[in-house]
Amino acid sequence: MQLDLNLLTALDALLEEGSVTDAAARLHVSTPAMSRTLGRIRRATGDEILVRTGRTMTPTPRALALRATVHDLVQQARSVLSPHTDVDPATLDRTFVLKWHDALAAAAGPALFHSLRAQAPGVRLRFLAEATTDTHDPRRGDVDLEAGAGAPASPEIRHEIVGHDRLVLALRPAHPLCRGRLTLEDYAAAEHITVSRRGRLRDPIDDALEALGMSRRVVVAAPTNATALQFVRRHDLVAAVPRIVSRPALADLGLRSLPLPLTMPAIPIHLAWHQRYDNDPAHAWLRAQVRIALHDACDPTDDDTAEHADSPGPD
Repeated sequence: MQLDLNLLTALDALLEEGSVTDAAARLHVSTPAMSRTLGRIRRATGDEILVRTGRTMTPTPRALALRATVHDLVQQARSVLSPHTDVDPATLDRTFVLKWHDALAAAAGPALFHSLRAQAPGVRLRFLAEATTDTHDPRRGDVDLEAGAGAPASPEIRHEIVGHDRLVLALRPAHPLCRGRLTLEDYAAAEHITVSRRGRLRDPIDDALEALGMSRRVVVAAPTNATALQFVRRHDLVAAVPRIVSRPALADLGLRSLPLPLTMPAIPIHLAWHQRYDNDPAHAWLRAQVRIALHDACDPTDDDTAEHADSPGPD
């Protein structure tokens, strides 16, 4: 049998997109042409590869088993057939799209921009906010890097943990909780604001309090940390926010931060990108710069006690 290596490229696109139409658009061919190619792949493998389930197509067990191998083969072929040169940042002319949590963008974005401007003046950055529904998706190639607390679920998305953060309480200086020692009972009795893009009035803190037989009163939900801190600035509300990445906003708004009188797990900071960028020299350079910026923003070397020596601690 004569082997057509072009089928591997098509199979890779089909398995990533899960759609004949989307795979065709990705490879710049017509949908009927991609449909015929799928037929050839089915005959070559003796497997349906993708089967229709309602309005979508689902990969078969054989397709799922082949996905990683097929992608690696395609990447290796591209590496062999394309010159792999080191990128020169000074001559790089490219726009990178970064989809980051707003607090991370505020904490690490300016430092990243400063570094890129010094090394690669031709590079432009587009920061996109996280959203509950968004047309921007790394799998379609329109997002270069995502950064946030959540780990991606798709197997074709690479990710790594570049740092950790933890929750602290944000309050205005005149808040009653800033006087005296903060107890868990006083904390629970205060009025609270949650940060939720979906407007949820409950988060994991409520689960931790319930485990201790306690509850709190959440009176408002804000979509972002920045919005929540504006509420805190004007009202006697308490917000639990990531300490390190919220530090610039806390300082700019003149807010106080207190340790959370409750044990909560550390917050991982994930950096994620699509595997198609693994061998892209410019993208690899960008990832290195972003790692530095995020690591510096999440570096917990400063001391809480020194920073808030006059802040009351929990019992």
